[in-house]
Amino acid sequence: MPLIHARDMAEAKVAAIGSVNPRRGGPVNWLIQWAKRIVARALDWHVREQVEFNRAVLACVQATLEALKETHRAMASEDFRARWEEWRKGFESRHSAEEIHVLRTISELQAAFEQRVQQQHGEFTAALDRNTTEVQQRLWKDLEQVRAEYETLIHRELTVIRQRLLAQSAPPAAPSPVGAEPAPVSIDWLRFAEQFRGSEERVREHQRRYLARFAGAADLLDLGCGRGEFLEAARDAGLTARGVDQNAECVALCRAKGLDAEQADLFSYLNSLPDDSLGGAFCSHVVEHLSPEQLPSLVNLLAWKLRPGAAVAIETPNPECLEIFATHFYIDPTHTRPVPPVLLRFYLEETGFGNIEIERLAPVSDYAILACKL
Repeated sequence: MPLIHARDMAEAKVAAIGSVNPRRGGPVNWLIQWAKRIVARALDWHVREQVEFNRAVLACVQATLEALKETHRAMASEDFRARWEEWRKGFESRHSAEEIHVLRTISELQAAFEQRVQQQHGEFTAALDRNTTEVQQRLWKDLEQVRAEYETLIHRELTVIRQRLLAQSAPPAAPSPVGAEPAPVSIDWLRFAEQFRGSEERVREHQRRYLARFAGAADLLDLGCGRGEFLEAARDAGLTARGVDQNAECVALCRAKGLDAEQADLFSYLNSLPDDSLGGAFCSHVVEHLSPEQLPSLVNLLAWKLRPGAAVAIETPNPECLEIFATHFYIDPTHTRPVPPVLLRFYLEETGFGNIEIERLAPVSDYAILACKL
């Protein structure tokens, strides 16, 4: 009923569009009414579409009312139950058809998914085979490279062992003097070392780097111990060390510090020691004082006097740095010639030393070579 009342009110409003309100008689009112009618006719083209829209809306409302009436009559009639049963059967039939369609679609999707999975599995298997082949090829290549490196290493070790056996076939002979022995330079060597070598604290701190190489060793020998900086560092580290030097003042200074030092020629001293009696050897800025004939003899003596596994550290000016020839090398009047690191390494290899390491020190004007008796 509210919808019917609303329709009636809307029809009244639609019917009133374009009409003029009545007025009382008289010339003035007649003129006003005439003007209103003229205006209404003039605006008819402007409100025509709105009028048609309003009538279409009313027609829609009327059709809705008739459909509601028809539905009300159908529901009120006696055959509603029969129509309901018919509608339910149609609904169930459509539901079954739609369910079958959904199941068929799911089956098709599952088949497509399985096909896609099989395709991806085949692609993955092929890629896995390719990657496995590549990994195997790289592995075999790396193994070949490692094998070549090991063969080179084994060849070098066999060469060192063969050279060691050759060196042990006869004891080393004392170096034969070449020409007359030059007279020693008569200067204050302690003052010389203080001015050109550096303070004892600086040298001792510098030589502490070698203590890790001699960790756990005993009976260390410092060849050319000088002022005893390495002996002091070894004593502070709990290592047993002794030194030998030709300079009486240096030996006296070492003994004044409570260090074990002896004045002797290093070749004579080494010859007097039993074979395999030293647990390590340290030689700092000594080999550059030797003649070319004496250096291999010193290395050969060290090979005989050191125990198997004992380490030796040799520090000397680095001739690869041209600065040494213009600065400190020729300041010492007892220097003979610089020793290239590759030459010293060759001497060590020839006498049976292994694990040889060349370390360029900072500044690069010095270098250290470290080796181990096999």
